[in-house]
Amino acid sequence: MKLLLALLLLTVLFAGCAPGPNFVEKLPGEKAGFWKGIWHGLISPITFIISLFTREVRFYEIHNNGNWYNFGFVLGAGLFLSGGILGRKKVKGKCC
Repeated sequence: MKLLLALLLLTVLFAGCAPGPNFVEKLPGEKAGFWKGIWHGLISPITFIISLFTREVRFYEIHNNGNWYNFGFVLGAGLFLSGGILGRKKVKGKCC
């Protein structure tokens, strides 16, 4: 019974964290696309810190074109965090 209750609680907790629809997507004007997504992903660590102290800067552009922006954002953040700029370099020939 406790396990069932714990699973139900976790399900409700995770469902509450699910993102909602993007109502701003249908507004007129230029939408952020794939390339802006990559750029926003690359600068996301800096943008996150700035967004903690000001209301004018947002971490994520909500006026975007959907999946392509999301893909670019994740790709850019991945390049910054692990695959490119700050990625670990393997040292050849060294053991332990």
